[in-house]
Amino acid sequence: MKAWKLMALSAAAFAAVSASGAQAGCVKAGGEATMVTEDLAKFMAEAALKNSIAAHGWKAAGPVSMKCDAANGLPHCLARRKACS
Repeated sequence: MKAWKLMALSAAAFAAVSASGAQAGCVKAGGEATMVTEDLAKFMAEAALKNSIAAHGWKAAGPVSMKCDAANGLPHCLARRKACS
């Protein structure tokens, strides 16, 4: 498979609702990507995270956490960050 096709395989964003009382207006937003290199996967996961936060009109709070693996043969990264309305 050509590199440009592999790079288009995955770039997704998601958000999970936080249920704590003091944090009721906040969520744990995330973005993930699978790319041909780990650096690209990290970059695209963070871009997906930023797009998810912006699309919902949230404000980012706290640091970005990044976890990467290559379980399926390609680097896959998940970026998560707290975001509040």
